[in-house]
Amino acid sequence: MSQAGVFIGPSGVEYRDRKRHLWIVSLFVPGTVFLGPLMVMATGEPWMLWLPLAFYYLAIPLLDMLIGEDQSNPPEEVVPQLEADPFYRRMTYALVPILLSAYLFGMWFVGTHSLPLHGIIAMVLLTGTICGAAGINLGHELGHKKTRTERWLAKLVLAPLGYGHFPIEHNKGHHRDVATPEDPASSRLGESIWKFALREIPGTMKRAWQLEKGRLQKEGKTVWSLHNEILQPGLLSLIIWGSIIALFGWKMVPFIAAVTLWSYLQLTSANYVEHYGLLRHKDDTGRYERTQPHHSWNSNHMFSNWASFHLQRHSDHHAHPARRYQSLRHFEDLPTLPNGYFGMFLISYVPPLWFKVMDRRMLEHAGYDAANINFDPARRDALIRKYQIKPSS
Repeated sequence: MSQAGVFIGPSGVEYRDRKRHLWIVSLFVPGTVFLGPLMVMATGEPWMLWLPLAFYYLAIPLLDMLIGEDQSNPPEEVVPQLEADPFYRRMTYALVPILLSAYLFGMWFVGTHSLPLHGIIAMVLLTGTICGAAGINLGHELGHKKTRTERWLAKLVLAPLGYGHFPIEHNKGHHRDVATPEDPASSRLGESIWKFALREIPGTMKRAWQLEKGRLQKEGKTVWSLHNEILQPGLLSLIIWGSIIALFGWKMVPFIAAVTLWSYLQLTSANYVEHYGLLRHKDDTGRYERTQPHHSWNSNHMFSNWASFHLQRHSDHHAHPARRYQSLRHFEDLPTLPNGYFGMFLISYVPPLWFKVMDRRMLEHAGYDAANINFDPARRDALIRKYQIKPSS
């Protein structure tokens, strides 16, 4: 039984979810997209558009450092009750209209106001960050679920970004191939985020199309039909973009394209930090071992986890993808990020800084053994020499 966040297991163990109402942060943080434009409208100062971005990339990492980490887990015997509680599902549902409104508000603001170049750049980054980071993350959470409602909401929230292929690619491709050289969405030791982006974005699109084409062929259906679950949200994307252009003119085309590209980079950033250098081994049959928690970088930093529906407990997610966000667990002895995702994103955009922060951390986890590392092939030999890594036999 459960009452207002208190869950009692069959053995009588009582668990009070102290994070229950903190998930509201996941709703409030994306709402900051409205603040910059509203401050500009009130003051006439376009530089204020940069303040919400400072919150994301400076304040959130600082809050993660100050508030610290949470390593608590719910008792397993109450997890079925925790996952059945509709409160947590309603939180994800509530974010859908917030994100759609944020996207459309950003389009309206740029379409109806004269902004200097730096103001337009700020709006690209702000709208793309909100809709890319929060939007794709929500599409990720909803797209993993089996209910028809949640899967369609995932398509809806991903449509403005032109990223409707994500649930297919992520669930059927990335989860199958994660932490292997075959996965375009797993970054390699020595690979910069910019090099990774050129491999990941087209590679995941291609894999998604191949997976959906294969599914439809097995069902005897043509790929060029509304049975195609990539074309379904794709049509929604065209309707949304076409409506924006019809309302505000062709000047919106470069803005839409730039927001879409920056949104893509938010997922690329997440994929980059989540599996950097980690490698699954092959067994005697040549098949990769089952994905385990240590095949993903984990972060228990509290504020950014509250703001992202526990996305950063990524280790448990990949090992147990059906678990809902509220029941994802901390495990001991995992590869662990030194900050939350926004802090790590910022570091990753400066490759020398990223390598300085993360390479030794990765190598310590791998025991300085090349057999445990997913290398950038072009830098493998140089990295082995630089870090005195034990060559694989």
